[in-house]
Amino acid sequence: MTRFNDWRDQVFDIIYKTDTKAGKAFDVLLILSILLSVAAVMLDSVERINERHGTWLYSLEWFFTVLFTIEYFVRIWVNPKPFKYIFSFYGLVDLLSVLPTYIALFIPGMNEFLVIRLLRVLRIFRVLKLSTYIHQANFLLSALNSSRQKITVFLFFVVTLATIFGAVLYVIEGPENGFTSIPKSIYWAIVTLTTVGYGDISPHTPAGQAIASVVMILGYSIIAVPTGIFTAELANKMQKEGLTFKRCAGCDKTDHKAIATYCYSCGAKL
Repeated sequence: MTRFNDWRDQVFDIIYKTDTKAGKAFDVLLILSILLSVAAVMLDSVERINERHGTWLYSLEWFFTVLFTIEYFVRIWVNPKPFKYIFSFYGLVDLLSVLPTYIALFIPGMNEFLVIRLLRVLRIFRVLKLSTYIHQANFLLSALNSSRQKITVFLFFVVTLATIFGAVLYVIEGPENGFTSIPKSIYWAIVTLTTVGYGDISPHTPAGQAIASVVMILGYSIIAVPTGIFTAELANKMQKEGLTFKRCAGCDKTDHKAIATYCYSCGAKL
């Protein structure tokens, strides 16, 4: 029994932690599998590709679905607090990433929502340990070079939104309204989200038009609204956490915390 518990602990460390080579390798392989599965779903929605390779892509979809289902239940099995994982953000995303395939057996068309799997790629922040940069939001005010991690997070968020909205419009509108594939629907979502609005593709159903309205409003919120709102909120949080910077008159260093009394570089009083 002890040996069994030790083995389960080892599996837990591999699945939930990235401190070991095995844990990091597992997460990297998982992320690659997620990207491949999302790519397969998107390619399957293209009519020409579906006609030639539809059977192969369908088999690939089921392969990844079974793989992610096994992974989901293994995560529950090795976790000492399974319900905490099940109702966590990643737990719900993991569940939603496999449900559409099974629901599609009874309700055709639901498998297109497998693009939700793209949210699971958020685990890449654990692998690369980018979460530490998220808390160092002060770099957003200092230099563009220091804020490339935050820009990457922002772009990834926009791409994820465009992918999800594109898949939803593909299901609602369909080829008869110009949404002939998920990639083309994602193109519409990007054009709408960036408030460009070429008008070459547009939703015709009431539900599609309602979603388009939401996308356009989100576009203004994400892109058109001045960054001063975000900067003011960011500065407020930094001040509460004691992260407001002080400048040293002696050596001109600027990254001193608000509670600092002396410069960490030259020792001069701030």
